[in-house]
Amino acid sequence: MTETESGDRLRSARLLIAGLVAVIIVLGLILIAQAVARSTATASTMAARTNALAGSSDECVACHRQSTPGIVEQYGVSSMAAAKVVCRDCHEVRRGYAGAVEHEGTYVLGSPSTAMCQRCHGQEVAQYNASRHSLPAYVAVVGIEPLTEAQRAQYQAIPEGSFAPDKMRHALYAIEGPAITRFACEDCHNIGKPAADGSVGQCQKCHLRHEFSLEQARKPETCNACHIGPDHPQWEIYQESPHGIAYATGGDRWNWEAEAGTLTVEDFPAATCAICHMSGFGTAGTTHDVGDRLTWYLFAPISQRRPSWQDNLIRMQGVCRECHNEAFLEEFYAAADAAVEAVNERVRESDAVMEPLKQQGLLTAEPFDEPIDFVYFDLWHHWGRTAKFGTWMQGPDYTQWHGIYELLKDLSELKVMAAEKLEAAAAGE
Repeated sequence: MTETESGDRLRSARLLIAGLVAVIIVLGLILIAQAVARSTATASTMAARTNALAGSSDECVACHRQSTPGIVEQYGVSSMAAAKVVCRDCHEVRRGYAGAVEHEGTYVLGSPSTAMCQRCHGQEVAQYNASRHSLPAYVAVVGIEPLTEAQRAQYQAIPEGSFAPDKMRHALYAIEGPAITRFACEDCHNIGKPAADGSVGQCQKCHLRHEFSLEQARKPETCNACHIGPDHPQWEIYQESPHGIAYATGGDRWNWEAEAGTLTVEDFPAATCAICHMSGFGTAGTTHDVGDRLTWYLFAPISQRRPSWQDNLIRMQGVCRECHNEAFLEEFYAAADAAVEAVNERVRESDAVMEPLKQQGLLTAEPFDEPIDFVYFDLWHHWGRTAKFGTWMQGPDYTQWHGIYELLKDLSELKVMAAEKLEAAAAGE
């Protein structure tokens, strides 16, 4: 090797080392910049969450700082506290108010009713009262018997109140008994339970006390509290859908605290439960009626169109068009409508299988006291509904293996069970 070649190699090595050092320095600077940005964002968030009760001398705050400090902390950083809404505004009522208890020389509701919320949120409560989340949710398992005459009229005025409550669900509720239903059916369906003062519902099912966070109310996990499981697996379907995948992989960068009525694709580049069903987005206005944009009663054994389904379709597609074109929407809606009708036909087939048994008195009077009752119920209540939800929410596994496949399997079993009963009756057994 000549002296010249040796010098060239040495210079190349030095340049390589210098390049590596430069890369390391640049990477270090990037990491430092990211750390500073995160620190700045955290500081900004903390500033935005200034505790409005920090210097409060209010006697409710002073006492509850000792007895329930977590609640005071949560409320202190809420938008309601920032707006100078005090504890008494939501909790304090006059003496003799239905459901009130005496507390420290006054009368309070431990859990404010929608009548209290309505004083500031009248439009939201009115929309909620017309929704499935109100009385229809409660009646679905309990029936109409506990309702007052005024509440029955309110229920029947709701489009979803036109459906006669399914007696099988009421029977299951009674069979399981209060020791179980307190922690099962009621935990979700009480979202529409009437309060002692006659108002309907529990806003806190979606707006967890006491922070009243927009982010918490908007995130799909909030809906997951109830919309999960074999009869309405919307959470599971959402997770496997394109929208759910976008949320899982990028939702941490979305603008969850954006002002209501201002949301765009820049804030939410993919749909969430709230974006589709409640949020003001695209040409659709904000609503607390979760059925306001739906075209079918998908929860029913045999689905029917909603009374104002054409208007509902326009509102929902006003949301969809922010990301999807007209050709996609036309094709998707036509195909999904056809899928609903296909599931309806299978459920009608199960009704036809059961009809001879009913006519010949071969079914017992009591529900859920023989296996055929469970198979017949599961066929539509679990698998038929899941297939329809999976179709509209773009969850193929739930449309197929947790939906129509299970329905067909139960239909096959139902036919065998019905044939055995008819044969036994014909043989005089």
